[in-house]
Amino acid sequence: MPAAGGGRAGSGPLRQRGTRRLQGAPPASALSPRPPAGWRAALGLVTLLSFASRFHRLPEPPHVCWDETHFGKMGSYYINRTFFFDVHPPLGKMLIGLAGYLSGYDGTFPFQKPGDRYEQHNYMGMRGFCAFLGSCLVPFAYLTVLELSKSLPAALLTAFILIFDTGCITLSQYILLDPILMFFLMGAVLSMVKCNSCADRPFSASWWLWLSLTGVNLAGAMGVKFVGLFVVLLVGLNTIYDLWDLLGDLNLSLVMFGKHFLARVLCLILLPLTLYMAMFAVHFAVLNKSGPGDGFFSSAFQSQLIGNNLHNVSIPEHLAYGSVVTMKNLRMAGGYLHSHWHLYPEGVGARQQQVTAYLHKDLNNLWIIKKHDSNTADLSDSSSPVEFVRHGDIIRLEHKETSRNLHSHQHEAPLTRKHFQVTGYGINGTGDSNDFWRIEVVGRRTGKLIKVLRSKIRLMHVATGCILGSTGKTLPKWGWEQVEVTCTPYVKETPNSLWNFEDHINPKLPNISLDVLKPSFAEILLESHMVMIRGNSGLKPKDNEVTSKPWHWPINYQGLRFSGVNETDYRVYLLGNPVVWWLNLFTIGLYLLIAISTAVALKRGVQLTSEHKELSRVVLCGGGQVALGWLLHYLPFFMMGRVLYFHHYFPAMLFSSMLTGITWDTLLKFFSQFLSPSTKARRVYGVGILALILLIMYSFYLFHPLSYGMIGPMASDPSSPMAGLRWMDSWEF
Repeated sequence: MPAAGGGRAGSGPLRQRGTRRLQGAPPASALSPRPPAGWRAALGLVTLLSFASRFHRLPEPPHVCWDETHFGKMGSYYINRTFFFDVHPPLGKMLIGLAGYLSGYDGTFPFQKPGDRYEQHNYMGMRGFCAFLGSCLVPFAYLTVLELSKSLPAALLTAFILIFDTGCITLSQYILLDPILMFFLMGAVLSMVKCNSCADRPFSASWWLWLSLTGVNLAGAMGVKFVGLFVVLLVGLNTIYDLWDLLGDLNLSLVMFGKHFLARVLCLILLPLTLYMAMFAVHFAVLNKSGPGDGFFSSAFQSQLIGNNLHNVSIPEHLAYGSVVTMKNLRMAGGYLHSHWHLYPEGVGARQQQVTAYLHKDLNNLWIIKKHDSNTADLSDSSSPVEFVRHGDIIRLEHKETSRNLHSHQHEAPLTRKHFQVTGYGINGTGDSNDFWRIEVVGRRTGKLIKVLRSKIRLMHVATGCILGSTGKTLPKWGWEQVEVTCTPYVKETPNSLWNFEDHINPKLPNISLDVLKPSFAEILLESHMVMIRGNSGLKPKDNEVTSKPWHWPINYQGLRFSGVNETDYRVYLLGNPVVWWLNLFTIGLYLLIAISTAVALKRGVQLTSEHKELSRVVLCGGGQVALGWLLHYLPFFMMGRVLYFHHYFPAMLFSSMLTGITWDTLLKFFSQFLSPSTKARRVYGVGILALILLIMYSFYLFHPLSYGMIGPMASDPSSPMAGLRWMDSWEF
């Protein structure tokens, strides 16, 4: 973040013309140029155009479009207080649900699939909320560029780029997380830049306001999607650079430096973390009813959900020999350890009884815990003493329904190579030494008792040393399409090889309420993040879904169909305004040439006029920070293993659009300064900016049906208004 207090003028990446005030220096107003005349009127104009373009035909189409089926449904879950699972943090969905609730939506629309008509259900509140936040992106970008360049034409060019981009309009008009994410992202960047302008007034009310707003927006961006981490990194790098700059200022005492450091820790670390955790606290407090997300979380967490079969249940706390139990795998949607009378087919390992993981409650999930070297006394015999199972014990697990033991051997697993097959073996609990398993509790010492729900355990096969686990692979029809269970020779601890005991029946032991075993908020918070991270990494494309690669995005190679396929359908297609996107792409290369040339000239001591020095500052400081933002929001996607879509590029597109505004403004100013008289220079400069804006507006006029929808002939039909506009074969509108 921008620093305050003495120091070298203009040394920070976003520092504006040395606005730090030294002793005896002139007022800040004399050091930093005032905002250009007319900037408020221009702000009002671009804000009005932004809202008009986003709210135009907002109710159409009156049916579910693309990912509205997910995020609209999740908004409904909040209204109904029904627990669900999503791979993103909760803030975006909570805000969508709140917008729906405040606008009169009752949460009863099912959002089953794209194309379902809303009928009498009030969906406009949720769409309107997203459109409002999407509309705010334009004034945010305008103010950011204005602060960085002090140039009204640069800010206007940026604003018109975003106003007339078909892709930005489309993303803003539907119930999606993208406009919410980009609202907080741009809010963080604007707050950071505004705080920088207060560098000559450290610890003033405005300085604290913008520094705090930066932290609030960082929490918001992270609370919507994990990719909000990229703007956190952008602000973090700026903060580190600025503090390093302050440390080298000999006019600044170490006490004052410490105050600057603590202010940033408070506003940019502690405040965002507190708000981020508060979001999850609200999330868990609101979603207190059992729902479709239960199975992704641990048994201890599920026991707190109203309507779950573990809620308000009393069971024995510690495991004992002779107890009847169920075991749940800790991988996401891992299922319960399960067996049934059916055998593995010929050619699939040994032809013994199948052992699988089953996602639902069933009597075939019940197992009896016995000692490895003797039969455990009958539970009905009240005279026999209770003996608890302890960490490190060697046990047998007998399937209650079939009386066969959990068994493994060196036959290969049915689906996973190099894993061993797991079967049910023996008669009436009598088997062989391949039925012996060592029970181990994660993080416990030998001899410690084992708690239901809370203890994470693994079962090591004594004979082979392999670990019981669930691979997540679905067995063929002979396995009833249940999940494969294997014994893996790889002993690394993963959720696949960890289990917990859920149901526990033992009449000899006293029962306790599961409330005693409920996890703390910190444990729930950690668990939810582990589940979200695993869910993100496991995302795969759906059938017939158009995915894309990061190199496709800047060239506008391929869009996304939001609605409609046939001539009679209301068709909406997510595609960027081609002139905007190709201009942005060209400008990135142009900026690199200008920045490198400017840096080399300054390094070689080339004498520059005061006007050229100012342009150099804008290019290297303002443009450099925006270019860094583009890199941080684009390059990481090349390293991601999850499925990717075109809309993932739009946060980076915001930065490339701001870079375009700054770069072309600087370039036109530079060339116009070689002309005389000054009126001719101003005319060339103004005509250049105006030409770019008119070109963008004309391209929008051609492609606007993609955003606002179209019915009728396809683009391949000469009678279609889009005929001849498929400039790339990959465009499928």
